[in-house]
Amino acid sequence: MTIAYLCAIFQTSQTMYKRKIPVDLSCPLRLTISLIDSKWKSCILDELRHTTMRPSELHKALPEATPRVLDLQLKEMVDDGLVTKTIYPELPPRSEYAISPLGMTLIPIIDAMLQWGVEHQELFEKKYSTQE
Repeated sequence: MTIAYLCAIFQTSQTMYKRKIPVDLSCPLRLTISLIDSKWKSCILDELRHTTMRPSELHKALPEATPRVLDLQLKEMVDDGLVTKTIYPELPPRSEYAISPLGMTLIPIIDAMLQWGVEHQELFEKKYSTQE
């Protein structure tokens, strides 16, 4: 194997997932959902709403999420401008995530989702109590 071949494989593995079906730019609902469409993004925003957090703190706050998934979703959220990442030039290196002003605009939506979940708790109890 040549070094060029190995570099090409490495670069291919570092690229983000490309959507097979493009986002409908004419639908504001689909555009909004496309930013928080994964299982953990709204939870990450909720955790960051009041404080900055290091990656390890986010992993502890959301233990059901695998570290790899959280890291990928944090990267996507930084790329989308919902979260900022600060890397401190010290040894050992340290980084922190904070919600951005754009991410703060989604907090009312997350609050509405939280309220809806509280108001419909019995629905979830019926749905998930049969799975145990």
